Amino acid sequence: MNLHNGAECLLSTQQHQEETTWICCTYCIQSPVPAVKSCLHCEASLCDDHLKVHRKSPEHILSEPTTSLKNRKCSIHKELLKYYCTTDAICICVSCTLAGEHRGHQVEMLDEALEKKKKKLRNLLQKLITKREKTEERVRSLEERRRKAQEKSSGEAERVTALFIDMRRRLDDLEKKVLSEISRQEVQVSDVIQELEIKKDELSRKMRHIEELCNMTDPLTVLQEPDTGDLCDPEEGGGDEDTEGHDKTYEVDVDVITRMVHVGFYDIMTYLQTIRPAKLKRKRSQPQSSPKQNKVFPVSVTEYGGNVVIVRTGSVGGKVPAAGEEGIYGQGPADILLDVNTAGDYILITNDLKTATRAAVRQYHPITVERFQYNQVMSSQRFSSGRHFWDVESSRSGKWMLGMCYPSIDRWGDRSYIGGNNKSWCLRRSKNNEYMVMHGSEQIQLPHQISSDRVRICLDYGAGQLSFYELCDPIRHLHTFTTTFTEPLHAALYIYDGYIKILRGGAAGRH
Repeated sequence: MNLHNGAECLLSTQQHQEETTWICCTYCIQSPVPAVKSCLHCEASLCDDHLKVHRKSPEHILSEPTTSLKNRKCSIHKELLKYYCTTDAICICVSCTLAGEHRGHQVEMLDEALEKKKKKLRNLLQKLITKREKTEERVRSLEERRRKAQEKSSGEAERVTALFIDMRRRLDDLEKKVLSEISRQEVQVSDVIQELEIKKDELSRKMRHIEELCNMTDPLTVLQEPDTGDLCDPEEGGGDEDTEGHDKTYEVDVDVITRMVHVGFYDIMTYLQTIRPAKLKRKRSQPQSSPKQNKVFPVSVTEYGGNVVIVRTGSVGGKVPAAGEEGIYGQGPADILLDVNTAGDYILITNDLKTATRAAVRQYHPITVERFQYNQVMSSQRFSSGRHFWDVESSRSGKWMLGMCYPSIDRWGDRSYIGGNNKSWCLRRSKNNEYMVMHGSEQIQLPHQISSDRVRICLDYGAGQLSFYELCDPIRHLHTFTTTFTEPLHAALYIYDGYIKILRGGAAGRH
């Protein structure tokens, strides 16, 4: 009966321990009583009453209440774990230190090892706290940035949405205008066809009447027929103008439609230029012999405007069109020729006046008001109207500049360099293979390098545009200067080393 009651009490105690968070006394079997200490020697948990007996015995080692009493004894020697082996980082008993596998190892008392471990944990805890604080600060900073970005993006999204709505409206208007022009020309052709059908019927009536007269045998009837214009010879009445002339006058004018498209896109690109950001990323470096700081000046984002198309419609790469190709360029004046009277003393000009090379020895040209002091030369041709282009080939290494200038450019002094004044514009290559465009001692670094050794310069004098293109496949637009030209323009070259050769030139087709 006692055993039965003890078993029930034990089961009840275990169930109660599972339901509570405290440890019960091992010896209180009638009802569960919380333990205040655990005896490592007896492997039992004790309440206050049973603890009094254990306190009188020195061999009993007490600890805080625990359910894992077996884990506090050595699994080999069944003795209490009293030491900590720092070599193997494990708790051991006395026998392990004297005769066991840990003999000769560095050992510490558990309390001493505990304090060291706690010290390390406190240091680690402090580091984690510091790291968490930094992380929290970063989270707060990022949240603030996200909030500002969301506010900014909301306004930017509205601006971009309005911009694209306006762009679609402009494109729709352009489409309607072009389609209206096509319809107008179609109606015009239809009207001409209707007019010609009427004329054809009239001619058929005249032919039948003449055939009837020809078949008559009565001379009086034929001779008495009035000699009016209705019976005149069609060849004498301007028949060519009434028939064949219509084929040329009323055919669909594709050039007019193409120009409308180009002009419309040019207007749209000009509109976009007015709303683009004013700040441009560029490398701030000094131009040669110029103490001024670099500034941003107006940049055109349009291609060479009007009806000059560099890459053919529908082509992915597209070959570079030659001068005089129908629909791309009209045949222009003679090719650009260099003026030897303007060449500096270290510039050599070939006999065909096409190539300028840096001379190794000074040439000692006659000093004139036209001659440049430095290694520059300009063309003998000048351009004061129209649209023109020419291609040049340059050495793959070295430093050079090519562009255009007014004839009033200084010929001596630091402000005589091409691009180093308000009277010239140029594309410049430095020795480290960097490219930039310059005007008025102000420069813009191009975002990419030029792989080809050939460049095209396009001038639209009336539109005030000077453009540079890399002749690669496909041809690539580099930069466009937009201004109002006030003087005639000459092609101009500067050569520090290497050479520049003019390949060809021409005038762009008219509108």
